[in-house]
Amino acid sequence: MAKAFASAKMKIRKARRGDAERIAQLTGELGYPATAAQIATRLRQLTPASKHAVFVAETTDEDAGLIGWVHVSVSHLLESDIRAEVNGLIVAEGQRSAGAGAKLLEAAEEWARRRGCRGMNVRSNVIRERAHGFYERHGYEHYKTQKAFRKAL
Repeated sequence: MAKAFASAKMKIRKARRGDAERIAQLTGELGYPATAAQIATRLRQLTPASKHAVFVAETTDEDAGLIGWVHVSVSHLLESDIRAEVNGLIVAEGQRSAGAGAKLLEAAEEWARRRGCRGMNVRSNVIRERAHGFYERHGYEHYKTQKAFRKAL
């Protein structure tokens, strides 16, 4: 399928409410199952808009359509200068390695630059070796390994 995508026209645009169902499907591929209603609610809750952006990659190929998304946000932290973070990035299985991920990442980085960010962070599960290579090929360096903790409230 990636070869078909390579010949299809692709555009990067901001996510819309109508994208919720496909974003939910892709979120499931990322390992975080969600319904379209949950995604629609989450998209509405990403406020203020000046601190969050969700971009989608869309092809004119009617069999593929929306093939990926990236969520980026600005962080103001006490311990560091303003920075942006890729909170999630997914390209559909079968559409990977054809350029959509790179274009989504580029859109996120440009959005962050326009907001005064001089750095971009991304966290990636240790088991996602293919993703690690993708980020390294795009100029990201592995600088820290850590444990993540959570608690239900």
